[in-house]
Amino acid sequence: MRSVRGTKPETGEDRASERMNFRTKPRIKQTIQRAAALNGVDDSVFTMTAAYEAALRTIAAHERTTLMPADHAAFFSALDNPPEPTDALRAAFSRYRATVDSGK
Repeated sequence: MRSVRGTKPETGEDRASERMNFRTKPRIKQTIQRAAALNGVDDSVFTMTAAYEAALRTIAAHERTTLMPADHAAFFSALDNPPEPTDALRAAFSRYRATVDSGK
């Protein structure tokens, strides 16, 4: 089976065993089938690869923060020189300690 651009072919220890089903409009199905044929794969492989790649991009975007240079400097300055905790922060810490079991 041919892999779609940028994806790793299936390996023995990573066999597909889960099923996903969904309904779509005829024009969307036809477009996916056409694109899959152009890539030399079936529509199921094409759809799963596209969904998987989109999922990886979405996860990466939510796990990464990009800062402009001025924001970067301010962020690391605050880490290096944190302000004294306010009364509100101290109260929040007290509420946290009272409600969360740290396992000690």
